[in-house]
Amino acid sequence: MLVGGAGQIKITKDGNVLLHEMQIQHPTAMMIARAATAMDDEVGDGTTSAVLFTGELLKQAERYTSEGLHPRLITEGYEIAKDMVLDFLEGYKIDQPKIFKDREVIANVVRTSLRTKLSVELADTMSEAIVDSILAIAEEDKPIDLHMIEVMHMQHRSGTDSCFVNGIVLDHGARHPDMPRYMENCHILTCNVSMEYEKTEISSGFYFSNAAEREKLVASERKFTDEKVLKVIELKRKVCKEGETFVVINQKGIDPVSLDMLAKEGIYAVRRAKRRNMERLTLACGGTPVNSVDDLEPEVLGWAGKIHEETLGEEKYTFVEDVKLGRSCTLLIRGPNKHTIDQIKDAIRDGLRAVKNALEDKSLVPGAGSFEIAASRMLLRRKNAVNGKAKLGIQAFADALLVVPKTLAENSGLDVQDSIIKVEEEQERSELPFGLNLSTGEPFLPVSEGVWDSYTVKRQTLSLATILATQLLLVDEVMKAGKSMGKPAGGMEPEE
Repeated sequence: MLVGGAGQIKITKDGNVLLHEMQIQHPTAMMIARAATAMDDEVGDGTTSAVLFTGELLKQAERYTSEGLHPRLITEGYEIAKDMVLDFLEGYKIDQPKIFKDREVIANVVRTSLRTKLSVELADTMSEAIVDSILAIAEEDKPIDLHMIEVMHMQHRSGTDSCFVNGIVLDHGARHPDMPRYMENCHILTCNVSMEYEKTEISSGFYFSNAAEREKLVASERKFTDEKVLKVIELKRKVCKEGETFVVINQKGIDPVSLDMLAKEGIYAVRRAKRRNMERLTLACGGTPVNSVDDLEPEVLGWAGKIHEETLGEEKYTFVEDVKLGRSCTLLIRGPNKHTIDQIKDAIRDGLRAVKNALEDKSLVPGAGSFEIAASRMLLRRKNAVNGKAKLGIQAFADALLVVPKTLAENSGLDVQDSIIKVEEEQERSELPFGLNLSTGEPFLPVSEGVWDSYTVKRQTLSLATILATQLLLVDEVMKAGKSMGKPAGGMEPEE
């Protein structure tokens, strides 16, 4: 639970959110937190694991340094152990060359990520929505752009009503009471054309001597705007057949008179749409955004099977669904309060990154602490191949690796030592990637239950934590820097 200075309260289980929000004074802790959040920004997960593992490496090193062993020897052992474990990871991961076509594996990856942050029911609901959204925008052997998934929230109902929308949800609606609120088979014109009276770009004045001249000016100004609207209406009459409708989504303004003209033709018009929504609309519905009404052709129009509007208090939301191309989509988050919505948003971010990593790596690592226990056993077997005191560093690294399964067991209310020993014995006996079942405390095969970890996150966590712990162990003294810290050399002002 985080409490702000003004009394704001935030409850979260997301390590990245915690480290971003909490105030940290200790310089070592601050450095670990910055490195862990930087890793989260890069690969999208593993913050808590990185902090835990770094802390445990430092704790294990303290056992030996307190007995007089120089930190340099421990860090040598850590580097050797890190290389051994990364090599071991290459052989331990399970390749998934056809992961794009295996929806169940992708769903399991998301579920593993989300269940650590949300309740089981909500995590399972959101997992399906995230898988749908990723598969809608992803193309094999091409980088996945997660910005093509709009995350929209509506504060009502409960979290389990959150869903995937195959289309775009706009957070504003029509501004005319006579416009239709539900339409099917819609032609969509996305444009960036001003349909309202505008001031001149340069400061200019118009002088008239009688009322007739003023009326002429008003009429000519109105005519200029009306001609643009009439061209849109003309296009609608040209393309719309029986049972089809027409929608205008404009990035600029539409004045009341123009809205009235469009409403009389049965056209649904949205004004001042956000730029990011305009880009996504053409990716989802097809068509081309136009900046002038002079080149209006049927080819510039997009298509959606259904458009409807929902009103929530003062807010209006426009749903553009059943789209033609579907290269952009929306995850709609619903929740009774801001806390629930924020919690789901943080979890969705991690879930999306987890799937992205899995699809790009085309390989996964068995979860439930399976890899850490297996890597620890491997190091203990191979440490005798290293000469000198560096093997103590390898021993410390092997012990530190067990912090992840130990924490899992502890958080599940299990006997820590008993659980770890059972898994180690089972792995020794069968040579299979057994992990820890958090419900029963017994060993199980995470692969058969669909508990997966990300290969990229595991690799980054091991590398980052080892480098960070090594750097911190080799610090001789912590000193307070002067005011000139961070300024370029020679940039100091001369003393008077």
